[in-house]
Amino acid sequence: MNVNILDYLKTNGEQLDVDIAAALSIPMPQLKTLVEQLSVSGNIICCHVTRFIDGKKIEGTSCRLSCDIPAPSRGRKPGSKKDLATDIFLE
Repeated sequence: MNVNILDYLKTNGEQLDVDIAAALSIPMPQLKTLVEQLSVSGNIICCHVTRFIDGKKIEGTSCRLSCDIPAPSRGRKPGSKKDLATDIFLE
């Protein structure tokens, strides 16, 4: 069952525990046990979150793969400066 959770997180990214339980048809008490095992082993990272969707407070545990690092964005990075030597044209 742990492999199913890892595969789900690989394909869908960061998810709430409620969403994982619904997608994989796992009861919440069993899912909490499995997520705790994966977290202790270092395969996933979990944190308690509170979200407000349409004014409704939703509390849950957000889970993501521990090795899931976003790809760096393309283009110029903030704070980078132009090389002045290349901008000066000698006549």
